[in-house]
Amino acid sequence: MATHSPPRAGRREWIGLAVLALPTLLLAMDMTVLHLAIPSLTADLRPTTSQMLWILDIYGFLIAGFLLTMGTLGDRIGRRRLLLIGGAAFGATSVLAAFSTSAEMLILARALLGIAGATLMPSTLSLIRTMFHDPAQRTVAVSVWMTCFAVGGALGPLLGGLMLGRFEWGSVFLLGVPVMLLLLVLGPFLLPEHKNADAGRLDLISAVLSLTAILSVVYGLKVLAEDGPSTAPLAFLALGLLTGLVFVRRQRTIAHPLVDLTLFRNRTFSTAAALLTVGVMVMAGSQLFTLQYLQLVEGLSPLQAGLWSLPNAAGLMVGAMSAPALAARTRPGPVIAGGLALTAVALASLTLVGATDGLLILVASSTLMGVGLGPMVALGTDLIVGSAPVERSGTASALSETSTELGAGLGIAVMGSIGFGVYRSRVSESAPEGVDVHTARESLGAAVDLARVLGDPLGTELLTAAREAFVSGLHVTATVGGVTALVMAVLAALLLKRTPEAEKGDGSPDDRSAEPTTDGPVRETAPTGS
Repeated sequence: MATHSPPRAGRREWIGLAVLALPTLLLAMDMTVLHLAIPSLTADLRPTTSQMLWILDIYGFLIAGFLLTMGTLGDRIGRRRLLLIGGAAFGATSVLAAFSTSAEMLILARALLGIAGATLMPSTLSLIRTMFHDPAQRTVAVSVWMTCFAVGGALGPLLGGLMLGRFEWGSVFLLGVPVMLLLLVLGPFLLPEHKNADAGRLDLISAVLSLTAILSVVYGLKVLAEDGPSTAPLAFLALGLLTGLVFVRRQRTIAHPLVDLTLFRNRTFSTAAALLTVGVMVMAGSQLFTLQYLQLVEGLSPLQAGLWSLPNAAGLMVGAMSAPALAARTRPGPVIAGGLALTAVALASLTLVGATDGLLILVASSTLMGVGLGPMVALGTDLIVGSAPVERSGTASALSETSTELGAGLGIAVMGSIGFGVYRSRVSESAPEGVDVHTARESLGAAVDLARVLGDPLGTELLTAAREAFVSGLHVTATVGGVTALVMAVLAALLLKRTPEAEKGDGSPDDRSAEPTTDGPVRETAPTGS
């Protein structure tokens, strides 16, 4: 049988990739840009504690909850169309958020931003799958896409600080308006349209089930991390898991499922999704402690902590952008495995961080960890998207992003629970007599505030004990993360021995529809290289 060489992307596709990078950059920025605006926002809108939590959290919750529905919707109505609709909605709701006059209005605006944001991530990633048919070019494009996400997360606090130095708190939301206007102007000319003509109607019952399952799990994990085991978070987790089982059962029985579960029969797809989830869990869990260390142990301001976090983002960029060239010489599996082994070394070095002299070690370890995790994030995402047939790339992209969101939630809940459990135990043992141990046990931040109130010498003794207890929790969390990274490295080396293209070519039944569709609808709608 003659081999078919996929068409290579030209200048127009690469310019289109730059357009797709803009909303990706913005979405990551919006997840972090608001934190510095909290003091001025609180003084203006005077939200209650509960309202403030919803202002911060509802954006990420609804992105996670709507990813599957929006990714599948893009397969049905067209990925470019959904991207442009979402971009217009994101720009409009950004203005609404910027000029909110009450806490309730801002919560609503943030909720709408989350729903609009859920249209952007799977749309951009699935369009990359449509535009870049050559595997090597696609891997580079996905790496650029992931790098933009990492850069956006790092730039959020910095740009937010610059904006707040000159303008009101609402200005942080207006950063998205010109970006979305540029997307709306250039998108119709540079981005191809593509949809799955055989996808059928969107099953609304499945959409509601997926939304309920994901939101319940993410919310339950968050409450579990913040308050520890109790009836409420466990009930939400149980509801999410039960609804998830009903969702899976429904996908197996209806004619046009929201998610085609046969995608998971592909070993590369399922392995990459699992590695991405656990890898992001390790990353999120470690960052939870390193960011608190910078502010509450080293005493840095949020802006200073953001600056010291830039080397980690730079390391992630280096790892992600170097991964395609390394994978081209060998295979993705060994590159991912090597990166995860490097991550384990970085996490092991975090155990050397002390309560008084750990800044440089922490920054060096975080940078090394970014380099190690970069290949896993970039190549893992590429393997998920590349393993799926092109007509299901919207669904595959949504599953990739859902894996990331669940991994972040698990990192905060599981790794956070382990580390904070150690903190609570140690601070109870070492806190000086006469101190309200129950308050100090709540968190390191609570202990720092209590120490200020107590003053010298009792406050100083409490602060020393609390910081040492926190560092003990950091050490245990890093150890657990390092062991997890090593196990993941072994699994990547053993299970990711083939490229997606090679697995499609073996005639396995789960991939039987992958290639025939690429020459039909995609070639009709995709722009030709210049």
